[in-house]
Amino acid sequence: MELRTLRYFVAVAEELHFGRAATRLHMSQPPLSRAIKQLETEVGALLLARSTTGVTLTPVGAVLLDEARALLDHADRVRVRVSAAAGAETITVGILGDGTDPGVARLAAAYRRNHPGLDIRIRDTDLTDPTCGLRAGLVDVALTRAPFDETALTVRTLRADPVGVVLRADDPLARRDRLRLAELRDRRWFQFPQGTDHIWQEYWNGGRPREGPVVRAVQECLHAVLWNGTVGLAPLGHDLPAELTVVPLIDMAPSRVVVVCNRGETSPLIRSFIEIATAAFRR
Repeated sequence: MELRTLRYFVAVAEELHFGRAATRLHMSQPPLSRAIKQLETEVGALLLARSTTGVTLTPVGAVLLDEARALLDHADRVRVRVSAAAGAETITVGILGDGTDPGVARLAAAYRRNHPGLDIRIRDTDLTDPTCGLRAGLVDVALTRAPFDETALTVRTLRADPVGVVLRADDPLARRDRLRLAELRDRRWFQFPQGTDHIWQEYWNGGRPREGPVVRAVQECLHAVLWNGTVGLAPLGHDLPAELTVVPLIDMAPSRVVVVCNRGETSPLIRSFIEIATAAFRR
């Protein structure tokens, strides 16, 4: 199995949709579909059950997803160590969030202008690690959302976004203009896998323990709402499928977009990234 093909598979498995995965990978859908079919041939089993509305993981696919994530993380760690040993002029940026955010686009353009010729590598992250691999040494700097455990990290807030509850459009609460957390106390909420940062989990559970399905990626959250009526929180202003809606929560602290690096970081490239990010999100 090639690492590139495994990255393709992880993208489809997390997005649960070939079109969205192709957009995330910056490629067209036909070669992505062919790569996944070839991977299924190599494995000798169906990995994804396809339908007109998207895809779901088969039991074999679920096993491969866990193994592929671990393998890709290890490959990223190897690449980072080798680049450091070679003295290559690179920076690896971890990103958790909406890649269509205009602040991200302004940051990317400004950073390229200020550092022409620099090899900028991006590590897209799921919801299980709000530091985007920073603590594990997989990235140099992270563009993510708070709150999370900030021990040994330097965190700068770039923007604060109001938060709402994601509901199915036919949910009785979906017709409301606003809601309070107490009105959702009897509902099932998203959960992150065991070992996820407890501050991060508590925030997205509205400050109290909840029960509900375990998810890793945004699309898994949306499908949990669509199929099971699960509720969860999301920053306002994001596009959602027509079958879903988001209702503002009036007693929920905003979600902070932050840039994060290790405390004591002295790299000029990372310091420049933080300053440019601050300016890009201020507009």
